[in-house]
Amino acid sequence: MKSETKIGIALSGGGARGIAHLGVLKALEEIGIKPSFVSGTSAGAIVGSLYCSGFGPDEILNIIIKTNYFKFLRPAISWTGILKMDTMEQLYRVHLPENSFERLQIPLTVAATELRRGKVVYFSEGELIRPIMASTCIPGMFDPIQIDGRFYIDGGVLNNLPVEPLEGRCDYIIGVNCNHLQEDHNISNIKSLIERTVIMSMNYNVYSRKNKCDFFIEPEGLAQYGVFDLRKAKDIFFAGYESTKRFISYNEVLVKLGQQIQEEI
Repeated sequence: MKSETKIGIALSGGGARGIAHLGVLKALEEIGIKPSFVSGTSAGAIVGSLYCSGFGPDEILNIIIKTNYFKFLRPAISWTGILKMDTMEQLYRVHLPENSFERLQIPLTVAATELRRGKVVYFSEGELIRPIMASTCIPGMFDPIQIDGRFYIDGGVLNNLPVEPLEGRCDYIIGVNCNHLQEDHNISNIKSLIERTVIMSMNYNVYSRKNKCDFFIEPEGLAQYGVFDLRKAKDIFFAGYESTKRFISYNEVLVKLGQQIQEEI
């Protein structure tokens, strides 16, 4: 039985820092809050797709730890990116074999940026995997992803906290941002330059949407982790979990909301 109170959760991008979303979701589940709708950009799209397909936060963490994502990437002979991510589709099919938004247990919306029109596009039906790949396509790092003749890059370029698909559908919206920016950062190579530039642009459009959220969770301490720092997966997960537990302790309304949802089920 589903709750009458509809909760929407918007998950930001942030590369490996997006693993913190799993800790956030686990802490929310512990007080009885599970989303009715999820929207995500980039790392948030990956976490959202696995979570909405039925995997629990701990299960997804284990998948990330056991998977060598970098072996699925190959050099791009192109001026638009230094890596191709087409072979990532094989990896996603292992965990999302039905490859369909409609087959998810929780409705999901994925944000990507359409290059030629310069607009955010929200995917919520049909094929699932290529929209996820488009949403995670860091500009300059990866070749754009083509879907139905159009080219897409990371959704966070224009919307790194996609709350808009949740508006009008939910009683409460919880926004989660894991895209922290270090205040003092040395640029040592092209990878760190791209990483720094992308994070700066994405942070701006997150905070412009903060007021659209009833609750805004921003796990502490994530700035110390790099966008590609998958080796620190457990630490990042724990940072998200502990920060959310603290957030909950300061927000009695959120605790009561969890209790209300459990009473409705």
